Amino acid sequence: MHSKLWKRIGIATMAAGLALTLGACGNSSAQDKNVKISILQGKVEANKEFKQIAKQYHKTHPNVTISVTSIGGGTQYDPVLKTRISSGNAPTIFSLAGPADVEMFKAHELDLSDMKAVKNALPGTLDTVKSGSKVVGLPFNLEGYGFVYNKEVFAKAGIDPTTLTTYDKLNAAVEKINGMKDELGLKGVFALPGKETWTLSDHLANLYLGQEYNYSAKKMYNSKTMKFTANQEMKQMIDLQKQYSAQPVLQMDYSTQVNQLFSQGKVAMIQQGDWIAPTIKQIDSDFLKNNVGMFPIPVKGQEGKMPVGVPNYWAINSKSDKAEQKAAKDFLNWLYTSKAGKKDVVNKLQFIPAYKGFADAKMADPLSQAAFDYKKANKTFGWAFNAYTGTSWDPDVFQPNLAKYLSGKQSWDTTVKNSTAGWKKQQADQ
Repeated sequence: MHSKLWKRIGIATMAAGLALTLGACGNSSAQDKNVKISILQGKVEANKEFKQIAKQYHKTHPNVTISVTSIGGGTQYDPVLKTRISSGNAPTIFSLAGPADVEMFKAHELDLSDMKAVKNALPGTLDTVKSGSKVVGLPFNLEGYGFVYNKEVFAKAGIDPTTLTTYDKLNAAVEKINGMKDELGLKGVFALPGKETWTLSDHLANLYLGQEYNYSAKKMYNSKTMKFTANQEMKQMIDLQKQYSAQPVLQMDYSTQVNQLFSQGKVAMIQQGDWIAPTIKQIDSDFLKNNVGMFPIPVKGQEGKMPVGVPNYWAINSKSDKAEQKAAKDFLNWLYTSKAGKKDVVNKLQFIPAYKGFADAKMADPLSQAAFDYKKANKTFGWAFNAYTGTSWDPDVFQPNLAKYLSGKQSWDTTVKNSTAGWKKQQADQ
């Protein structure tokens, strides 16, 4: 999931200071041979796996020592990176979440255009990190989201999720499941986590807000205005989830939604993405394997398509010395283009690859497989919400206004008006 989610969900424990140094450190007489590179990354739930990969890489490249520090579990990534840079302890490899980060860390971004991994990146995955003729980032992976559903519940209700391509069809299916709630043992059709307003402001809003920017984060980031033409469709989808959700919506958090309700078979479906697979697996691996699927949220003009995007990008520090820059490029090329690296991407990191050369790969779980299949079938559209990752508009304007609407304290019209006015103000102040 994108960086904002990592800090909130942090499947693993807080690892703000977790560093790993591998292998020999080299000595002054052999500086041309031994290179140390450091990685600062925000996907804390993959900390252990990144350490294993660094160790494995060192075995085949003994002159390269890699240290990995993972930020998460409640700690925000950007402030840590800023501190590291200003204190002269900048990492060799760091990450960028969207256009705001690309702008913010411009002075430290190396041009990666000549890399093999850049040439192998799937179409559209580099749009956010193109700066003029330069490419300043490499996609970590792809992630997709939609309605994650319980196959058994849908089968018992006689509903084929692939047919739910319009709001009306979805609405009819929801009403049908709701009518069978007791016999299906459900507390609700949905579990809408009202406490986690980013599920609405990021993922749901992308479907409707993204339309006017062709689902391009860069276009949205550069736009001075926001029309929010499709706002009524978003209202409809929020209202549907709220009306048929397990209660209480306003007190519900991510853990209640995923761990206690969906993973225990108490709701038919939830609005979430493939990143919840490790959590479900921890609770009930058989349930994940046999009973969990994902289908697109129906949206006009994008029927049968899933929003699949890049949550984060790798950048290489242009201020690191040349030997470190080369070692960093070699490592990232190895990770995404070599046989051993590609195996680690799919099996160890359990990433959906954002690169060519993985066509026959089997994903680690059914949710990742669903997103991967939609991508392979070219039935996807992009993530525009990365445009406001790293800006104050989302946490300070959009989320509080959506929360007020959800709690019944504010009309939808006012919510839209405040949100679009807030965007205009932010863009004017930039």
